[in-house]
Amino acid sequence: MTTGLRKSSEPGFAACYCHRTGGTRILRRATTLESSSMTEQLTFIVYASRAAEPFDHDDLVDLLSQSRVNNSRDGITGMLVYRDLDFVQILEGPDAAVRALLERIGRDPRHSDVRVLLEEQTTERKYAAWSMGYEPTAPGDGSDGAVDALRTADDDATTRESADALGGWFHGRAGGSTDRPAPVTGG
Repeated sequence: MTTGLRKSSEPGFAACYCHRTGGTRILRRATTLESSSMTEQLTFIVYASRAAEPFDHDDLVDLLSQSRVNNSRDGITGMLVYRDLDFVQILEGPDAAVRALLERIGRDPRHSDVRVLLEEQTTERKYAAWSMGYEPTAPGDGSDGAVDALRTADDDATTRESADALGGWFHGRAGGSTDRPAPVTGG
């Protein structure tokens, strides 16, 4: 079975392999939510992917710069962790925008093995200050355990707990800053 995100035979739909169940889920672009509530309904997704080639400093700067422009335009916030060849990203925003971004990532030749680890609906952003938050990782900095736990979690509760731990690590490192540039050293 092919893993990752791929186009479905129906326009506006994509199939996504779910690592926990081993099944394929169909993602569709949502229409605008009609609600009498003033609270915006948001989609919160944690995904992991593998880089097809190693990302160096310049590659990360380019990725972050373009992502921040696109995410700001589309109302998406979140954070990115890159370690070795592994990406873990948390995205939050309007459902249609988050799903469209995930589809683009699934088609991006720089990514392989795109897997949705957690998907939830929420009304509150956890990464509102970051169109694409990024903090460099280093062995023993506290991110390793959270990233590894996220990649191996086998149920939603464990995945949610691991995502919160990674988010706590990120918020602790980033503090009150908004989008920070990529690290000055190579990545």
